Amino acid sequence: MGFNDDRFLDVCQNIEAGLKKEYERNASLTDSMCILALEAAKLAVKKGYPEGRFELDSVRPEFSGIVNWCVTVAQERIGDASGLTLPEYLTRIEKVKRSVRRHSREGRRSYYEFVRGFLP
Repeated sequence: MGFNDDRFLDVCQNIEAGLKKEYERNASLTDSMCILALEAAKLAVKKGYPEGRFELDSVRPEFSGIVNWCVTVAQERIGDASGLTLPEYLTRIEKVKRSVRRHSREGRRSYYEFVRGFLP
């Protein structure tokens, strides 16, 4: 499944919008840090469901914006009218993470350079 045939493409875009904001807010954020933050976000989301308790105390401060964003998107989207499930949401985080990794080969903040052209 690619980006073009993903029925939850809007979820990927929601995640990417938060990443773009974090890159703009934090000039020292690199693609490598973003990848690690997305991994931390997956763990936070997994631990938080189904009870809705998210333990963000153990998240590195430089990752907190991305983790908080991903948790917020999860709270809003998992189980909504679209039918998105937890495993499907985690798959979307992984898909975005692969995109960050792919673009990071071109430089420290190449994912941001790529995604900022597609998002307002």
